[in-house]
Amino acid sequence: MIIRKAKVTDADAVAKITNQIIRDTLVTFTIAERDVGSIASDIQARGPAFLVAELDGQVVGFATYGPFRSGPGYAQCREHSVQLAPKSRGHGTGRALMAALEAAARDEGVHVLVAGISSANPAAISFHAAIGFEKVGCMPEVGSKWGKRLDLVLMQKILAADPLVAPDTGELGR
Repeated sequence: MIIRKAKVTDADAVAKITNQIIRDTLVTFTIAERDVGSIASDIQARGPAFLVAELDGQVVGFATYGPFRSGPGYAQCREHSVQLAPKSRGHGTGRALMAALEAAARDEGVHVLVAGISSANPAAISFHAAIGFEKVGCMPEVGSKWGKRLDLVLMQKILAADPLVAPDTGELGR
Protein backbone atom coordinates (compact mmCIF):
# COMPACT_ATOMS: atom_id res chain seq x y z
CA MET A 1 0.00 0.00 0.00
CA ILE A 2 1.16 3.51 -0.84
CA ILE A 3 0.04 6.69 0.90
CA ARG A 4 0.52 9.72 -1.33
CA LYS A 5 -0.71 13.21 -2.03
CA ALA A 6 -3.94 13.07 -4.03
CA LYS A 7 -3.94 14.06 -7.69
CA VAL A 8 -6.84 15.58 -9.61
CA THR A 9 -7.02 12.31 -11.54
CA ASP A 10 -7.95 10.56 -8.25
CA ALA A 11 -11.22 12.51 -8.02
CA ASP A 12 -13.32 9.79 -9.67
CA ALA A 13 -12.05 7.09 -7.26
CA VAL A 14 -12.57 9.39 -4.27
CA ALA A 15 -16.11 10.14 -5.48
CA LYS A 16 -16.91 6.41 -5.68
CA ILE A 17 -15.75 5.88 -2.08
CA THR A 18 -17.49 8.90 -0.58
CA ASN A 19 -20.70 8.54 -2.60
CA GLN A 20 -21.15 4.92 -1.50
CA ILE A 21 -20.86 6.10 2.11
CA ILE A 22 -23.32 8.97 1.50
CA ARG A 23 -25.81 6.67 -0.27
CA ASP A 24 -25.67 3.62 1.96
CA THR A 25 -24.78 4.66 5.52
CA LEU A 26 -25.50 6.97 8.43
CA VAL A 27 -21.75 7.65 8.74
CA THR A 28 -22.31 11.10 7.25
CA PHE A 29 -25.38 13.27 7.61
CA THR A 30 -24.89 14.39 4.01
CA ILE A 31 -27.51 13.19 1.54
CA ALA A 32 -26.29 14.82 -1.69
CA GLU A 33 -23.65 12.86 -3.56
CA ARG A 34 -20.43 14.67 -4.51
CA ASP A 35 -19.55 15.31 -8.12
CA VAL A 36 -16.09 14.60 -9.49
CA GLY A 37 -15.47 18.25 -10.36
CA SER A 38 -15.98 19.50 -6.80
CA ILE A 39 -13.73 16.77 -5.46
CA ALA A 40 -11.05 17.67 -8.01
CA SER A 41 -11.29 21.28 -6.83
CA ASP A 42 -10.89 20.16 -3.20
CA ILE A 43 -7.82 18.10 -4.12
CA GLN A 44 -6.24 21.11 -5.86
CA ALA A 45 -7.11 23.53 -3.05
CA ARG A 46 -5.96 21.33 -0.17
CA GLY A 47 -2.65 20.17 -1.67
CA PRO A 48 -0.70 18.16 0.92
CA ALA A 49 -3.79 18.10 3.16
CA PHE A 50 -5.52 15.60 0.82
CA LEU A 51 -4.01 12.12 0.80
CA VAL A 52 -5.00 8.83 -0.79
CA ALA A 53 -4.17 5.21 -0.06
CA GLU A 54 -3.37 3.21 -3.17
CA LEU A 55 -3.29 -0.58 -3.33
CA ASP A 56 -2.43 -2.45 -6.51
CA GLY A 57 -2.86 0.76 -8.52
CA GLN A 58 -6.32 1.57 -7.13
CA VAL A 59 -7.34 4.26 -4.64
CA VAL A 60 -8.89 2.48 -1.65
CA GLY A 61 -9.22 5.36 0.79
CA PHE A 62 -8.53 9.00 1.45
CA ALA A 63 -7.97 11.43 4.29
CA THR A 64 -8.15 15.19 4.22
CA TYR A 65 -8.57 18.17 6.48
CA GLY A 66 -9.88 21.68 6.20
CA PRO A 67 -10.83 24.58 8.44
CA PHE A 68 -12.60 23.76 11.70
CA ARG A 69 -14.20 27.19 12.07
CA SER A 70 -13.53 30.59 10.54
CA GLY A 71 -11.56 33.32 12.22
CA PRO A 72 -7.89 33.75 13.15
CA GLY A 73 -8.31 32.20 16.59
CA TYR A 74 -8.94 28.82 14.93
CA ALA A 75 -6.00 29.05 12.51
CA GLN A 76 -4.14 26.12 14.09
CA CYS A 77 -7.15 23.78 14.28
CA ARG A 78 -8.46 21.61 11.43
CA GLU A 79 -11.33 19.15 11.04
CA HIS A 80 -10.49 15.98 9.18
CA SER A 81 -12.23 13.19 7.34
CA VAL A 82 -10.97 9.69 6.62
CA GLN A 83 -12.97 7.36 4.39
CA LEU A 84 -12.18 3.89 3.12
CA ALA A 85 -13.56 1.56 0.50
CA PRO A 86 -15.27 -1.40 2.20
CA LYS A 87 -12.56 -3.87 1.11
CA SER A 88 -9.81 -1.83 2.77
CA ARG A 89 -11.37 -1.51 6.23
CA GLY A 90 -9.70 -3.36 9.08
CA HIS A 91 -6.34 -3.77 7.32
CA GLY A 92 -4.40 -0.75 8.64
CA THR A 93 -5.29 1.57 5.77
CA GLY A 94 -7.00 4.09 8.02
CA ARG A 95 -4.09 4.10 10.47
CA ALA A 96 -1.59 4.66 7.67
CA LEU A 97 -3.65 7.49 6.19
CA MET A 98 -4.08 9.18 9.57
CA ALA A 99 -0.37 8.90 10.45
CA ALA A 100 0.51 10.60 7.15
CA LEU A 101 -2.26 13.20 7.57
CA GLU A 102 -1.08 14.04 11.10
CA ALA A 103 2.48 14.48 9.77
CA ALA A 104 1.22 16.83 7.04
CA ALA A 105 -0.78 18.78 9.63
CA ARG A 106 2.24 19.12 11.92
CA ASP A 107 4.32 20.35 8.97
CA GLU A 108 1.65 22.99 8.31
CA GLY A 109 1.65 24.10 11.96
CA VAL A 110 -1.70 22.59 12.88
CA HIS A 111 -1.99 22.16 16.64
CA VAL A 112 -5.30 20.25 16.91
CA LEU A 113 -7.16 17.86 14.62
CA VAL A 114 -10.89 17.48 15.23
CA ALA A 115 -13.15 14.60 14.24
CA GLY A 116 -16.93 15.05 14.03
CA ILE A 117 -18.32 11.50 14.04
CA SER A 118 -21.88 10.25 13.61
CA SER A 119 -23.09 8.32 16.63
CA ALA A 120 -24.21 5.69 14.10
CA ASN A 121 -20.51 4.97 13.45
CA PRO A 122 -19.13 3.33 16.61
CA ALA A 123 -16.27 1.80 14.60
CA ALA A 124 -14.97 5.31 13.80
CA ILE A 125 -15.22 6.33 17.44
CA SER A 126 -13.19 3.24 18.46
CA PHE A 127 -10.71 3.83 15.64
CA HIS A 128 -10.07 7.43 16.65
CA ALA A 129 -9.67 6.45 20.32
CA ALA A 130 -7.13 3.79 19.29
CA ILE A 131 -5.00 6.36 17.46
CA GLY A 132 -4.96 8.83 20.33
CA PHE A 133 -8.04 10.99 19.85
CA GLU A 134 -10.05 11.88 22.95
CA LYS A 135 -13.80 12.30 23.12
CA VAL A 136 -14.42 15.92 24.07
CA GLY A 137 -18.15 16.18 23.55
CA CYS A 138 -21.39 14.96 22.11
CA MET A 139 -24.02 17.12 20.48
CA PRO A 140 -27.31 15.24 20.81
CA GLU A 141 -29.64 15.07 17.81
CA VAL A 142 -27.87 17.74 15.73
CA GLY A 143 -27.94 15.54 12.63
CA SER A 144 -30.67 13.72 10.80
CA LYS A 145 -30.81 11.29 7.93
CA TRP A 146 -33.43 8.85 6.70
CA GLY A 147 -35.90 10.04 9.35
CA LYS A 148 -33.49 9.38 12.23
CA ARG A 149 -32.04 11.95 14.63
CA LEU A 150 -28.33 11.42 15.15
CA ASP A 151 -25.77 12.65 17.66
CA LEU A 152 -22.45 14.16 16.65
CA VAL A 153 -19.52 12.88 18.69
CA LEU A 154 -16.59 15.29 18.85
CA MET A 155 -13.07 13.94 19.27
CA GLN A 156 -9.75 15.73 19.08
CA LYS A 157 -6.03 15.11 19.12
CA ILE A 158 -3.45 17.67 20.15
CA LEU A 159 -0.56 17.20 17.75
CA ALA A 160 2.19 19.15 19.50
CA ALA A 161 2.88 20.54 22.94
CA ASP A 162 4.65 23.59 21.57
CA PRO A 163 4.05 27.13 22.83
CA LEU A 164 1.21 29.19 21.46
CA VAL A 165 2.32 31.32 18.55
CA ALA A 166 -0.10 34.04 17.50
CA PRO A 167 -0.93 33.33 13.82
CA ASP A 168 -1.23 37.01 12.98
CA THR A 169 2.04 38.22 14.58
CA GLY A 170 4.22 35.15 15.03
CA GLU A 171 4.85 36.18 18.64
CA LEU A 172 4.56 33.84 21.59
CA GLY A 173 1.29 34.15 23.50
CA ARG A 174 1.07 34.79 27.23
